[in-house]
Amino acid sequence: MKKEAIYHVPESRYSFAYGEHELHIRLRAAKDDLDDVTLIYAVKYDWLTARKTVQMQKSFTDDLFDYYTAVLDVPDTRIGYVFYLKSGSEAYYYSEEGLTVGYDHKKSYYNFFQYPYINGADLHRKVDWCGGAVFYQIFVDRFSCGDTEKDRTYINKRWGEIPDPKSFYGGDLKGITQKLAYLEGLGVNALYATPVFTSPSNHKYDTVDYFHVDKMFGSDEDLKELVGKAHERGMKIVLDAVFNHCSMLCAQFRDVLQKGRASRYYDWFLIRGDQPDPEEGNYECFAACRYMPKWNTNNEEVQAFLIDVALHWMRECGVDGWRLDVADEVSHDFWRRFRRAVKAENAQAILIGESWHDAAAWLRGDEFDGIMNYSFTKACIDFFATKTRDVQSFCDRLNELLMRNTDQVNEMMLNLLDSHDTERFLTLAGERKDALVLALAVLFFFPGMPCICYGTEIGMIGEYEPDSRRTFDWDARDELLTRTVRSLARLKREKIGGAAKIFVQGRLLCIERENVALVVNGTEETLTFAGQSCYHVIGARSYAVIDKEGSL
Repeated sequence: MKKEAIYHVPESRYSFAYGEHELHIRLRAAKDDLDDVTLIYAVKYDWLTARKTVQMQKSFTDDLFDYYTAVLDVPDTRIGYVFYLKSGSEAYYYSEEGLTVGYDHKKSYYNFFQYPYINGADLHRKVDWCGGAVFYQIFVDRFSCGDTEKDRTYINKRWGEIPDPKSFYGGDLKGITQKLAYLEGLGVNALYATPVFTSPSNHKYDTVDYFHVDKMFGSDEDLKELVGKAHERGMKIVLDAVFNHCSMLCAQFRDVLQKGRASRYYDWFLIRGDQPDPEEGNYECFAACRYMPKWNTNNEEVQAFLIDVALHWMRECGVDGWRLDVADEVSHDFWRRFRRAVKAENAQAILIGESWHDAAAWLRGDEFDGIMNYSFTKACIDFFATKTRDVQSFCDRLNELLMRNTDQVNEMMLNLLDSHDTERFLTLAGERKDALVLALAVLFFFPGMPCICYGTEIGMIGEYEPDSRRTFDWDARDELLTRTVRSLARLKREKIGGAAKIFVQGRLLCIERENVALVVNGTEETLTFAGQSCYHVIGARSYAVIDKEGSL
C-alpha cells in the first residue's frame, strides 16, 4: 500500500455537508492501489453501540490518485468516522492518528475523524435554479443596438468592423431586451452581462457611478425593463460587479486627488504618500492600469458602500446574482460580509467569482457559490483545440477539477469555453467546427452551469481581446452550431443531472450522468462504443448521447 498517498481532511472538500442531514465523505489514495475501502461511522456519542459501515465507491480517478466517496444520511449530525483500507494482504485503519493495524474503539473519542455538527448557518446551500441553468454571456456594446433614438455621437466604428481597444459600436440594453425571444429559442435561460454602469470605456470595467446605467447603454428604466422581460420568460439576469477597483473619475477618488489626506475618502484607497499621483502611480490599481485605482475593501465604509450598490440593483430591478470581477484580489472579509447581505436579500441570488485558478479558499460556503471555471476552459482547449492532451490526460484533468471542490460548488461553477477575456475557442481550434461541437457537448455534460459566449452559435471567431469582442453578426447563420447548442440546452434542462462519472473506454471519453451518458470520439477515426444496453457506431470526431434505457 502506498501509505504516503492516503489523504483525508475533516470539514473540507473531503468531508462536507450537502444538506441538513447529508454528509459527503471522500478519501484519496494512490491510483489503482486499494482493493477495498470501508467507512465505519456512528453518532460520536454512540460509537461503541451503534457503529455502521458503508462500502466506499471509487468514483473519480486522475493521473496520480483514486478518490473514494460515500454519501451518509445522518438524522443526528454529530458524526465520528474511521476508514478501513485493504490492499492485497495489507489492511489498515485510518484515523486522525494515521494508518494503524488495529483500532481501539473504546478510546475512539480521542482519534476518530469527526464532523462535529451540521449548523444550518454554515451550510453551503445550492441555488435552486442552477441545476438547469444555461448561461449566455453578452458584451453589451457588441451584441445588439436597440435604441435608435439615443445620442450616437460616441459611436466610432461601424457594426461589423474589427474592434480596437477604443471602439464603440452602440450595443445597448434595449438591444438585449429585443433579442430575448432569440435567446429563449436558443435554449438560454440565464444571461450574464458585462458591466452596465456609468463609465467612459466600451467595456465599463472602470466604473464612475455605480448607481446609474451608462447612457451609452440606456437608462435605469431600460435595465429594469430587461430584467422584467427576462423574468417573464423564466430567464435569470446576472450583472457584473466591479468591486476590486473603480475609475479614477469616480467621485471618491477625485476627492482624494484634490484633497489628499484631508479627504474623507483617503482611506478608501491604498495610497503610498500624502496624495495619489497618477504619473508616479503611488497607489494600488487593477493590474498596471493607473486609471483604475483599487478600492480598499478592508475599510468598513468601502464595504458598506459596495454592498449598498449590490442591494440597490437587487431591490430596484430584481437582478438574480452577481459575477464578481477580479474577485480573488478583494479581501475575504468583504466577500463574507457581502454574501451575508446578498443572501439575506435573496437566498436564490447566485455569486460567481472571477478566478482563473484553484479557488477553494473562496468556495467554502461563506463567500462565492462558484467561479468562472477557466481551468475547465484550458482543459478543453488542450484536448479539442491544440491537441496537447490525449483522451486519458483530458479525463484525468476533468476528474481532478471536480475533486478541487465540494459537490454543491461543482454544480454552481460557471463552465465556459471562452469569454470576452480570452481568444474565441473556434479560433484556437483553427476554425474546426467539429472540435467546437465536441467541446460544447462536454461543456453541457460536465457538472456545473454551461455558459455560451455571445456569437458561439454563429461561429464567431477572434484572437485575444479586443479581437474576441467583435460585434454579433445578425445576418450570419450556422445551422450545425445553432442546432448543437439548442439540442444540448434541451438535454441540460430535461435530463442532464445527478452525479457524474468520467472515464475513458478505449480512445473514447465517457461522461455518465444520472439519466444520460455522453460518448465523445476526439479522433479522426470511426470508433465503437458498447454500453448502456446498446452498441453504437460513432463517426469520426463526433459524439453520441445515450439515455438510461440505451436508446439514442
